[in-house]
Amino acid sequence: MIIGGGQVALRKAENLLEYDADIIVVSPRAEKGIESLAQLEKIIWHPRNFALDDLANAFLVFIATDDNRINKQISQLCKEAGILVNAVDDPENCDFYVPSVIRRNSLVLAVSTEGKSPLYAQKLRRELENIVTEAHGKFVDLLGEQRGIIKEKITDINVRQEVFRSLVYSDILELLEAGEEEKARERIRECMSFWLD
Repeated sequence: MIIGGGQVALRKAENLLEYDADIIVVSPRAEKGIESLAQLEKIIWHPRNFALDDLANAFLVFIATDDNRINKQISQLCKEAGILVNAVDDPENCDFYVPSVIRRNSLVLAVSTEGKSPLYAQKLRRELENIVTEAHGKFVDLLGEQRGIIKEKITDINVRQEVFRSLVYSDILELLEAGEEEKARERIRECMSFWLD
């Protein structure tokens, strides 16, 4: 559940949708993006003020209003009901913090300042996005494709580690960064055949 309908609430909704969450937004007014998501039936929007009954089936609550007094009241109600709560820009009234996330296929990196400076976490995430490219995500996916084969065919855990090490420290990532996916796959086959033959 998200209480509030501004830009922050919209960002929270968009982020949660990446994880297939069932999202309810409660706010008398909402950004056009929230209205659009509701019209597309991706979220449920209740265009009214928060009511205690809204917490009845909530598991997680994000409080994103611009009224600190209301935020504190709702945070306290959530805590009394045993509901995890994140009051945006108010670390004292949070049970958890949401890290700034970089997702590259199966590779996920999270940066958190434990609510002390979300802006710095965002800045650092943007810097890391230039370093951790789509090729890194593809590399992790290719490694994942080999993992099952390695575990099935090699019983000695020390040998397994050597196989994984040979893949991770090879030039496969560099080949992917150069757009040479077929050459990267060939390099994987070469590494694997050395250990499996």
